[in-house]
Amino acid sequence: MHEFAPLSATVGGLLIGFAATILWLVNGRTAGISNIVGAIYPLRPGETLWRFLFLAGLPAGAWLGFVIAPSVLPGVPATLPAVSLTTPWLIGAGLLVGTGTRIGRGCTSGHGICGLSRLSVRSFAAVAAFMATAALTVFIERHVL
Repeated sequence: MHEFAPLSATVGGLLIGFAATILWLVNGRTAGISNIVGAIYPLRPGETLWRFLFLAGLPAGAWLGFVIAPSVLPGVPATLPAVSLTTPWLIGAGLLVGTGTRIGRGCTSGHGICGLSRLSVRSFAAVAAFMATAALTVFIERHVL
């Protein structure tokens, strides 16, 4: 990322918060993606359809944003970013993320959006660990490597 786009970041954050609020109000569930995915199997009546619909909405929303955002919000690129990793590296990274979310008992969306809004102590600790790791990673990437 080369440019900071506060307007698009604000709109995106508001949309994510709105979606989490709607899920909470309509279904009484938090929008933690790892827990939504993790509880799909075994199939339970009344618990599967909304999970599939929520998960289908993620790429649908990303596609819609990709199509609409560049013409509405300044600073949003009209092309996808280049990915320089090979398929095995991407699979490995996905497995590491999945393992981390299981160990951390939730993902960044669950802890950072839903957990913090519920004043969860565990989520405060998780978000502090996420942010510290992110800051350390950026420092190493920019100043050490």
